[in-house]
Amino acid sequence: MRIKLLFLSLFCGLCLQAADIYITPDSSLADAVRKAREMRRLGQAQQVTIHLAAGVYQLYEPLRLRPEDSGLRMLGNGAIISGGIPITGWKHQGKLLVADVPDFNGRPFDFRQLWVNGRKAVRARDVSDFEQMHRILTYDKKNRILWIPKKAAEKIVNSKWSNSKCLEMVLHEMWCTSNLRIKGLSVQGDSVAVTFHDPEAKLQFEHPWPSPMTPNTGHPSPFYLANAKELLDEPGEWYHDIRERKLYYMPRAGETIQEAIVPVIETLVEFIGSAERPVRNITIEGITFSHTTWMRPSEKGHVPLQAGMYLVEAYKLRPQIDRPNNHKLDNQGWLGRADAAVELRHTENINFKGCRFEHLGGSGLDYVVGCHGGSVTHSTFTDIAMNGFVCGSFSPEGLETHLPYQPTDFREVCTRQEVSDCHFYDVTNEDWGCVAICAGYVSDINIEHNTIHNVSYTGISLGWGWNRDLVCMKNNRVHANLIYNYAQHMYDCAGIYTLGNQPGTLISENVVRDIAKPSYVHDPNHWFYLYTDEGSSNITMKDNWTPEEKFLKNANGPGNVWENNGPQVSEQIKNHAGKR
Repeated sequence: MRIKLLFLSLFCGLCLQAADIYITPDSSLADAVRKAREMRRLGQAQQVTIHLAAGVYQLYEPLRLRPEDSGLRMLGNGAIISGGIPITGWKHQGKLLVADVPDFNGRPFDFRQLWVNGRKAVRARDVSDFEQMHRILTYDKKNRILWIPKKAAEKIVNSKWSNSKCLEMVLHEMWCTSNLRIKGLSVQGDSVAVTFHDPEAKLQFEHPWPSPMTPNTGHPSPFYLANAKELLDEPGEWYHDIRERKLYYMPRAGETIQEAIVPVIETLVEFIGSAERPVRNITIEGITFSHTTWMRPSEKGHVPLQAGMYLVEAYKLRPQIDRPNNHKLDNQGWLGRADAAVELRHTENINFKGCRFEHLGGSGLDYVVGCHGGSVTHSTFTDIAMNGFVCGSFSPEGLETHLPYQPTDFREVCTRQEVSDCHFYDVTNEDWGCVAICAGYVSDINIEHNTIHNVSYTGISLGWGWNRDLVCMKNNRVHANLIYNYAQHMYDCAGIYTLGNQPGTLISENVVRDIAKPSYVHDPNHWFYLYTDEGSSNITMKDNWTPEEKFLKNANGPGNVWENNGPQVSEQIKNHAGKR
């Protein structure tokens, strides 16, 4: 680690010290942060910049930035902060390549992603083309059994399930997909009864929304099976035998493995402050955050309510709850939140500029709670399993998710974030119910001039709660974004989607076009360019260009204004949208 001190003189004769710390990938990033912290503590410098040379900085645990690190700058020029390790020693075994999976940090580990030569490989599954997914037959809530065609599972049942003890079902449900760990398969004629492990079995069969579609609806829910050696039959697929600690990969035509990376941690960087002592004024520029996983689906399954926010308890209500000012409520739900590569809690003015968030198994960047100010500009979000950018509460753990969120201490609410001139594509590529930009209970957020495309569901989701009551949301702005090729796997969606009462919120001059047309969605007509959903109130939708006026206003509250939205919006506005 090399340290250079620079002295800056002000015209008033006062002297400030600024220090630069230069590190290379064989240095410890955590040690550099500690050195910068101590220099400020000892009065050796008031501002410290850590310069990361090009290369991969491999972590074994998250880098933690605390209030004592306030004022830090981190600059990278080709620097990659990675949560992955290489897999080497590949040997041929018929059509497959096989490698031993080493210990990580002294113990065996599991993972849900593999990148070969910089490209995400496919976790072994029963279909290569999602248009060929099988459909469910019967959904038995009482006995917690899902019936599927025998043909869908014949590779598994014919092998007597010898290599499939970690088999999963990915089930398409209206606006979400569930990851369900399979406990048992029982063949009966031309059908198979599938049972699942808990806790997801209880959640899956008790929660009413979203629900799988059965054949009597005309659009039975599709599904695919994944994570069994018997399903490893297409080039580019892989399977990890966790018991034997072997990794199997079927190479693509002409492919040799130059680099194979598996993720070993879920979060790369954590900003950890408190309401009383936030982490302040940190800038991160030109750094790539790469190679993470998220292991809850492998350990407890994953049953989301919406936007990847997973249920920890949920059930149907009979009789329904009367809610003044709102329609009756027929369900209860409490939520958890997936890990992200970079997470912020209780911060002020934390900025990211020219960064990349890619090859990630959870979400990308998440302003979780109590964050004020801060911008994300000129950054790229790609190859992300879940949400790209996340901000604000999606109901605290102890608050039933349909109840209004108006905290006594407003410092909990994320306010004044900006996401601008960023590029989002190939995000939500595992959890199809996630979105590119996901903002919940936020205030004064500014989302402008972003380009969003190739996403599985909605482009921008703003708000939470399914409730008309006054909450902590207000004065949000979604302006001049370009959104296209969205809804590649899910419907009941929009380019821009809102929930809840948001006084002063303006959605203006955006361009939304070119929705995808998957054949297997639950309702082929239930998609929209703009969508104000339950409780949306006091929102202005103005001058947004769409090819036609295909909008939905579902169970809205008062005060919404719709002005000049559709194909008649001027060419100047149309051409001005997107990343500048």
